[in-house]
Amino acid sequence: MSFDRSIKIAPSILSADFANFGAEIQAIEAQGCDWVHVDVMDGHFVPNLTFGPPLCKAIRPHVKTVMDVHLMISPVDPYIEAFAEAGSDIITAHLEAGPHIHRTLQAIRGAGCKAGLALNPGTGIEDVDYLLDMVDLVCVMTVNPGFGGQKFIHSQVDKVKRLRAMIGDRPVHIEIDGGITPDTAPLMAAAGADVLVAGSAVFKGGSVSNPAPYGENIRAIRAAAEAVARAA
Repeated sequence: MSFDRSIKIAPSILSADFANFGAEIQAIEAQGCDWVHVDVMDGHFVPNLTFGPPLCKAIRPHVKTVMDVHLMISPVDPYIEAFAEAGSDIITAHLEAGPHIHRTLQAIRGAGCKAGLALNPGTGIEDVDYLLDMVDLVCVMTVNPGFGGQKFIHSQVDKVKRLRAMIGDRPVHIEIDGGITPDTAPLMAAAGADVLVAGSAVFKGGSVSNPAPYGENIRAIRAAAEAVARAA
């Protein structure tokens, strides 16, 4: 993975057809997505259960772009190796998920993956300062983690602006996860984000047999974000 700050759209397969993951991934990639986002939830750190390493391993052959795996689980460390072996390109862990996030980030990089750090809406960015040289991505949650389709939390716009200034010229992506639509994408792009995770906003109106709406949705989000990013 080479680094650049162009706008990247990362559909969350949490909103895809669970019975057709392979075909859904092929469809969104054919329709122009940049990354494939996999939301892993444990029913403990967040109030929902989703996927594990076997699912990641099963879909890996279908992912030709970037498999972006977001671990909303606690503890994290015992599962890093399994998710790395399943083919993750990026593994993101939550700052709030354990007492030794520095060690967790070391373990992710040691497993050969890019390291991401996720922040819940109620978490400040002060603790991120001493971790920025260890991460490749900071994921700002703009909804409370655990469920798709939630309403965007506008207070996170200022957090992203402050984070963008803190990162400076480091090669660190700012990813936004939650409530991204053509209306909210420009707010995040203007604040400094470059990776936009979208679930229902990408998959709405389409299907494996009719994937054209996926492309329309991806292009709408990208165009809205890029228009502001260029102006900035």
